[in-house]
Amino acid sequence: MIREAIVLAGGKAERLGEAAGGRPKSLVRVGERPLLAYQCALLVRAGVERVIVSCAAGQGDRFVEDLAGLGAEIIPVEEPEPLGRGGGIRFATAVREDSGDVYTLNGDELVDVDLAALADHHRETYAAATITVVPLESHLGIVDVDEDDAVLGFREKPRLPHWVSCGVYVLGDEALARLPERGDHETTTFPTLAAERKLRAFRHEGLWITVNTPKDLRVAQEHVAANPHWLGAAS
Repeated sequence: MIREAIVLAGGKAERLGEAAGGRPKSLVRVGERPLLAYQCALLVRAGVERVIVSCAAGQGDRFVEDLAGLGAEIIPVEEPEPLGRGGGIRFATAVREDSGDVYTLNGDELVDVDLAALADHHRETYAAATITVVPLESHLGIVDVDEDDAVLGFREKPRLPHWVSCGVYVLGDEALARLPERGDHETTTFPTLAAERKLRAFRHEGLWITVNTPKDLRVAQEHVAANPHWLGAAS
């Protein structure tokens, strides 16, 4: 069982504007709880006891206060300056109590990934890192056309034959040691591990909502409202 997780929560919610209510993006309210509270609930269900929150300077106390009582110890790590996602993870590892595998998540996602199954898949494949991937869906409708330019039909926002990372990982010691001090691990560490056949994917076809804009926030709010007991949403 993986006992620790690192959550990237340095987002400033600039694109959310007034909808953020002046909060860091990971603490924006979805229903009655901060966005990150749903991730913490998911992590606790998987056996996580310590959630290390990589956040902006001066924001640590807000995370401890807003995430109290969720069943895990919240340990904020304030970046002295923006280090990028990979640099933020690396910097946060300084307060880990364990070695070995750690869950790592982007703090602005609403997901229902089976974290225990993700960890099992990671270990079964002996990967240095395992990333959760979700099907790519077109945000536009598709027109099917044949070789003679005859229109065959229309598909509204179809699923495309590709997968995208949803920002939920298990990272082992080797991957952690190879993270950049500054920059994004998905453009540095992960491509290198992939070239060495040390990076694996865990396919997830369930919930994935990234909260970047007021429209995204509205979709997240609608999901929680339609599922009032999902991950303790009503508590």
